Amino acid sequence: MHPRNSIVKIFSTFLQFDADSFSGWATDARLRRSIQNCIDKNSQIANGSDELAEQENFWANYWYRIWQKNSARLAKSHLSAYLQETCYWIAHRTVQSFASSQYKLSDCFQVAIASVDKVLKGFNPERSSGFKAYAKAIFSSAIRDTLRQRHEVDICSTWGLLRKVSQKRLSESLINSGLSPEVVNNHIMAWNSFKKLYVPQPGKPTRQLQKPDPETLKAIAEDYNSQIQFLQIKASQTQSQIDPQTLENWLLRCAVSVRNYLYPNITSANTPTGEGDTTEYLDYIPDERDLFISQMIDKEEEENRKYQQSEVSGVLKAAIEGLNQQTQEILVLYYSQGLTQQQIAQELQIKQYTISRRLTKAKEVLIRSLSQWSQENLHISVNSDLLKTNSTVIEEWLEQHYQQSRS
Repeated sequence: MHPRNSIVKIFSTFLQFDADSFSGWATDARLRRSIQNCIDKNSQIANGSDELAEQENFWANYWYRIWQKNSARLAKSHLSAYLQETCYWIAHRTVQSFASSQYKLSDCFQVAIASVDKVLKGFNPERSSGFKAYAKAIFSSAIRDTLRQRHEVDICSTWGLLRKVSQKRLSESLINSGLSPEVVNNHIMAWNSFKKLYVPQPGKPTRQLQKPDPETLKAIAEDYNSQIQFLQIKASQTQSQIDPQTLENWLLRCAVSVRNYLYPNITSANTPTGEGDTTEYLDYIPDERDLFISQMIDKEEEENRKYQQSEVSGVLKAAIEGLNQQTQEILVLYYSQGLTQQQIAQELQIKQYTISRRLTKAKEVLIRSLSQWSQENLHISVNSDLLKTNSTVIEEWLEQHYQQSRS
């Protein structure tokens, strides 16, 4: 297939599933017209290379720049199409590592593709080796986090979940469900009374807690009402007291909100916006002159970025060489051969938790090395945001480094 035709397909088609299997590609006609129009208007630049990878990178950067300027839906849709295949293979690999999960491949794909906004907001061309590589790390993290959260939700009863959830997570869940700040605050107060008075019996697992008996519900409601009465006296405000049945309904609403927040209904990034939307994507296409100027700037930035990436790669390779031999072997098995921690433990005849600790420790060493390099060469002060960013960069670099070693 000619590179031009491949580019049109890559940036205008979306993956389809039949049950839990890949069934083909669906073309978005408006996106196809958009990318064809752009190629036609800027053929001197866009078709300057016959290498498909170079053209992919060119158009990914092109649409990302547009999204950066005005968060255009057109740009996001093109980039969502571009990341479809990447998302599929990340989902395929990750779901195999969670063999006991009830999540299917199509579920994991939707979880990942719903993270496109996070990719767009977090991507930094100066600190990443590429848009697609950064997306891989974000997609993998999103799926794994969701599977772990969902596992916790699955194994907990309603009342066990209320005992285990944090106040921060509960507050986020209630706000996400659309409740007003006052109602959220009342629900959290009721939940605090529940946590204080409904304590699991020794020896019984928290996650399997059953509904409190009527006397306990009455005591929890009375504790809540006493807090309300105190606040009324202190703030001269009037709030209604509640009975045990209302309290139970509030607590059940808390549990439902947490489950919905941790396990949301995933909507594909390419879902139609509605029949009333008649806006043509072509209306958003930038002027040809903007592309020439941006290309000149990008060329200079690309050269500087490649130099920095080469420097970073050298720093990280040196850090890996400083690790003990067994840790280096674990990295190879995990990132190059794609083995799970349990499989590596069996291969090396050591405990699984040892594998987990070695991987964590290795990443910490690499993060420190990268942070030190950033501080010395880019004059970026080390803070929590930098460490968080570098953690994602390290995961991305390890994936790419060991894949290149394998090939």
